[in-house]
Amino acid sequence: MGEIVTFKSNGHTCNGYIAGSGPGVLVIQEWWGLVPHITEVVDRLAAEGFTALAPDLYHGESSTEPDGAGKLMMALNLEQAVKDLSGAVDLLQERSGGGKIGVVGFCMGGALAIVAAAKRGDAVAACAPYYGVIGWPSIQVDYSAISGRVVGEYAESDDFAGPEAVRAQEAAMREAGVDVAMHIHAGAQHAFFNDTRPDVYHAAAASEAWARTLDLFRATL
Repeated sequence: MGEIVTFKSNGHTCNGYIAGSGPGVLVIQEWWGLVPHITEVVDRLAAEGFTALAPDLYHGESSTEPDGAGKLMMALNLEQAVKDLSGAVDLLQERSGGGKIGVVGFCMGGALAIVAAAKRGDAVAACAPYYGVIGWPSIQVDYSAISGRVVGEYAESDDFAGPEAVRAQEAAMREAGVDVAMHIHAGAQHAFFNDTRPDVYHAAAASEAWARTLDLFRATL
């Protein structure tokens, strides 16, 4: 089991759930908040030999209902969220001996994982976005700043991050020189990795995606 930790975030503070030892991995929440599914991902990474940290981007708030989660996501201060992620990267490097780190994110967090990989290209060696594409007009991402490998996991049936949007983002990254591969899982829906949601969980896709993510982190960190 992990613990709640407080870290600095550009003049502010942010809490997060941290567990494990070894190379660092940043875990970025879905739109629900820092909920048990996300802390379980942290624990799973810790069991695989990593120091994993999930920052609480909603600063204490969460929701179990789509309407509430949507409101929280819409109210998210993206500029502060990016600062929180950068502070989390710093803490992970401090805890893991200063080496390169990986980042994995889900839904909203999948998009933010790509943002973090670009904003902290100095530190991020691997990025694993799950069913998230960047769709915020206020965030301009310089894909050429991404120095690590990007291996994404997406669903064939997804109203938020559909195959067409995924392929467009992949092409833009590749054009910018990024080592990128986006995998689209046939028969899977958005949030297929979330085993707390039996309506969308897809065991085969989740298992395949997780194995590939672990391989990515073991090869690069």
